[in-house]
Amino acid sequence: MPLTIADLMSRMPTAFVPEKAQGLNAVLQFKFSGSEPGDWYAVLQDGKVEVQQGTHPNPKMTLSADSDDYIKIFTGQLDPMQAFMAGKLKLQGDLNLAMKMTQFFKIR
Repeated sequence: MPLTIADLMSRMPTAFVPEKAQGLNAVLQFKFSGSEPGDWYAVLQDGKVEVQQGTHPNPKMTLSADSDDYIKIFTGQLDPMQAFMAGKLKLQGDLNLAMKMTQFFKIR
């Protein structure tokens, strides 16, 4: 069974590496289009991640992508920098946070 956005988002808390995000309190907003459109956000606070479906009123960074492309990025089939350069991944807000995001999560 193929990985879905809901699967991916539900796995974020267990994939989180708190040592890599010490002292970080931020909200990451995800806006997906394509075959699995929808909005999700992750609250990184006190060494934990809480993921919710919906839109947060004050995210520190917003990532927009086609759902299929994001799954490929998360599973290592698509390089995030190449996706960004090709316009498949759009970022708004704290770009330094976006660059560090790949370190905060251990892909399983």
